[in-house]
Amino acid sequence: MLAHEGGCLCRDVRFKVTAPPLRLTICHCRFCQRATGSAYMVEPVFEKADFDLTTGAANIYRHRSEGSGKMVDVHFCPRCGTKLYLTFERFPDVVGVYAGTFDDPNWFERFDDSTKHIFLGVAQRGTLIPAGVRTFREHATTNSGEAIEPVIFDQPHLI
Repeated sequence: MLAHEGGCLCRDVRFKVTAPPLRLTICHCRFCQRATGSAYMVEPVFEKADFDLTTGAANIYRHRSEGSGKMVDVHFCPRCGTKLYLTFERFPDVVGVYAGTFDDPNWFERFDDSTKHIFLGVAQRGTLIPAGVRTFREHATTNSGEAIEPVIFDQPHLI
């Protein structure tokens, strides 16, 4: 696989990934709504070993998750403020990338078995959820790591 690159608005901080995402999380929680300024965050999740900063260094904002109580680190450009990726106390071996920061934000699949929509319980009204995708009212796992049974809609579902 060729590397896929991305970075911030001012191009001071650049990164690359060298493998496809492990999964794609489309998160509708209030944290992601605030962090993106949008209805949800599109977050491809990668093994840490497959993610590298290639230029510059990111600053970190530490945030305690209201759901898990664990720390989430938001990595952002110190010059332009672009949020680039997340690291997690709860999931220490992965990096979640803000999908819009890739040079080509469409290079990865969005509607395969590795895609899930989470926190639909607080999703913004008018959000359309595609048919056939795993969805969860809150997170996909309990705080102890047990899987939660998904809901899969037969038809597109309007929140």
